Amino acid sequence: MNDFNWLDLDAKLLRLLVTVVDTGSITAAAQRLGVTQSAVSHLLDKLRSITSDVLFAKSGRGIVATARAEALAARARTLLEELERFAHSEHFDPGQWRTTITIAANDFQRDALLPELIQRLRLAAPGLRLRVIPSDVPTPEMLRQQQCQLIISPRPPAGADIVQKRLFTDHYRVFYDPAVRPAPATAEDYLAAEHVTVVYAPNRPLDLDATLLRQGIERRFAVQVPGFSGLPPFIAGTAWLATVPGLLARHLMRDLASAPVPVPCPEMPMYLIWHQRHQHDPAHQWLRQQLEAVARPLAA
Repeated sequence: MNDFNWLDLDAKLLRLLVTVVDTGSITAAAQRLGVTQSAVSHLLDKLRSITSDVLFAKSGRGIVATARAEALAARARTLLEELERFAHSEHFDPGQWRTTITIAANDFQRDALLPELIQRLRLAAPGLRLRVIPSDVPTPEMLRQQQCQLIISPRPPAGADIVQKRLFTDHYRVFYDPAVRPAPATAEDYLAAEHVTVVYAPNRPLDLDATLLRQGIERRFAVQVPGFSGLPPFIAGTAWLATVPGLLARHLMRDLASAPVPVPCPEMPMYLIWHQRHQHDPAHQWLRQQLEAVARPLAA
């Protein structure tokens, strides 16, 4: 296999390689990059010519990277990071930033923080775009493999190379339909009712649900949904209850009533999480500062 001419490479080709490896799909890569599928295919052909490798092979409805493509993508990620640091090393000007920022957040964090964040970002950085992906139960690989630049979650993944900072702490409240039932005033009322909750992954309930169960507080769950946005339709018009972060009253649960939870209940911290590689990057530091500014009123 011939060595390729490195002079034929540029940052766009490196980014394309990484994106196709990460998505496993030409269509998904085109959507993420904001270009056409034919443009992706054309640039892949150029990469194949440069590297003398097929790079990707068909697998079911998608494509799978060859061993060499995986190895080259790993090196490309490092080079792209160095190029970005090079561009921002002397002076970072948000107004000149042209990129897509990917943040992993579930529906609660997404709706509480990100609409205001993107409006704030676009004032200083008109060329910046935001992509939101679900965090579910976040893993270190999401940051290590650059699937996202930031994670917002109450569950920081463990890793010596993972950095976290608390954004705010929320308090749980019990939401209900006041047209159907009154607020549960006692623990007996609360435990006699049926409940609706969120389960993001099999056997991974909300931290609150697991904590209450460990305390011996057992509730009857009528419905489990994969995200907070699925709760209101099941509460409206029923006597069921949902015990969730109180800040949801500002958006997803705003048409329901809420009350203090009548059983001992923990607080819910919310963290901003990133990879150590970005710790001192001026652009990333500025991005984190903007998000912290948005979260500051919630912390208060």
